[in-house]
Amino acid sequence: MQRIYQTPITSAIPPNSKVVKNGQNSNTNFKDILKNRVQSQELKVSKHANSRLAERNITIDQMTWDRINKKLSEAKQKGIKDSLVLVGDAALVVNADNHTVITAMNRHEASEHIFTNINGAIVMN
Repeated sequence: MQRIYQTPITSAIPPNSKVVKNGQNSNTNFKDILKNRVQSQELKVSKHANSRLAERNITIDQMTWDRINKKLSEAKQKGIKDSLVLVGDAALVVNADNHTVITAMNRHEASEHIFTNINGAIVMN
């Protein structure tokens, strides 16, 4: 005889949020939950970009990485998919959808480069 087991249902709603039932008002709406999730996404550096940073002796401090991450979240909200980020002496190509640095080069190198498949730019000082 076969038995059917029910698997537990997990919820994507944070435990402190209120669920709207039968048209009742809620303090937390889906837009806020999504916005918080997007803003809390951590910036990743691909293996390729990491090796380019090392090869080209490019260093970016943690405060600057945090600023890039924040601006990237703003860019994603505006519909940007892939962005050129100009910061200090570096030029980074970043995928906003998955918050990943794709490649990196120094600004001198970037000045003679044509960037394709980019639909946004973030210029930071």
